[in-house]
Amino acid sequence: MTWRDYENILYGRVHELHREIHTGAYRAQASRRTYILKADGKLRPLGIAAVEDKIVQQAVVKVLNAIYEEDFLGFSYGFRQGRGQHDALDALWMGISTKQIGWILDADISAYFDTIDHEWMLKFLQHRIADKRILRLIKKWLKAGVIEDGKRIASERGTPQGAVISPLLANIYLHYVFDTWAHHWREHHARGSVIMVRYADDSVIGFQHEEEAGQFLQAMRERFAKFGLALHPQKTRLIEFGRYAEQRRKKKGLGRPETFDFLGFTHCCSKTRQGGFKILRLTNKKRLRATLAAIRDKLVKKRHEPIKQVGAWLKRVIRGYYNYHAVPDNLKRLKGFRYAVCRAWFKQLRRRSELDKMAWGRFERFAEQYIPCPLRVHPYPPERFAL
Repeated sequence: MTWRDYENILYGRVHELHREIHTGAYRAQASRRTYILKADGKLRPLGIAAVEDKIVQQAVVKVLNAIYEEDFLGFSYGFRQGRGQHDALDALWMGISTKQIGWILDADISAYFDTIDHEWMLKFLQHRIADKRILRLIKKWLKAGVIEDGKRIASERGTPQGAVISPLLANIYLHYVFDTWAHHWREHHARGSVIMVRYADDSVIGFQHEEEAGQFLQAMRERFAKFGLALHPQKTRLIEFGRYAEQRRKKKGLGRPETFDFLGFTHCCSKTRQGGFKILRLTNKKRLRATLAAIRDKLVKKRHEPIKQVGAWLKRVIRGYYNYHAVPDNLKRLKGFRYAVCRAWFKQLRRRSELDKMAWGRFERFAEQYIPCPLRVHPYPPERFAL
């Protein structure tokens, strides 16, 4: 059923839906399984919920958000009201720049949304939610399963990515499994500086001492195993990073400090013009290439559409890309991205006709009109963090 179809029966159905929820007669429907391509070439499974389930889930999310926003800790940024990815990025930048951080633990959970334990999830919810009707609703959504190739597959673990309530449930689960435990570890076991930033299932933890970083990583693995989670063996890394990383590695005869990726940006150790330490954030190359590949494929399909129409589409796409990636010190890479887009469009325009080959000089006028040059959109982290 589409939103349009549901709109036609909304006023007659909403009161009946309300009654079903309060009497326990409401039944959750299985989600429709679909897959999207990830940047690494693998497929990410999504669960598309039924329209009516989305409506009820959104209502429950509003109620639960009001409760859990009082509990969530400050270093948790994913799927929270008034907090976004750039708040997390700036908090990380500030933490590494202002604290004595020499080691970075880049932690990634394997198939997080697919491995959430239902029993633990319900136990965590019972800490704050006394209304059994809400708990029954959430249990129904967790157990509803998915439909794939016309067959219903029962759900024993996990919560479908794509469901309205899944991001909040994922946050609640990690609040108890990771956030409160990590905060306690930092307060009672760490001797040096420790910083933490978590966005959904991606976490970056900074340490002053390598020994403490190793102890935390081992304790984190044991903690996660208790609740049915596991760290990704390839994506979870402990690296030397920070103000004195380059100097220390040079004494050991090692190369430049390693980099790590977080929320679409590669973080590098760099220097200011005066020779001081700074963190350089660059658009992740894999994601940049994936975006360029998608634009090239689309341009092939739009090859014979009017230039004005294609130019307007490109302007929207490029501006949207800049709105996220135009952070300080990243404009050089964005200029390279713009040039690659121009070359791709120029190539398709020249293929439109064998008789009238477009010259680069003529194309540049279209590029100036439709493909904007990158300008810094986001402030320097201290400016945003101060607010």
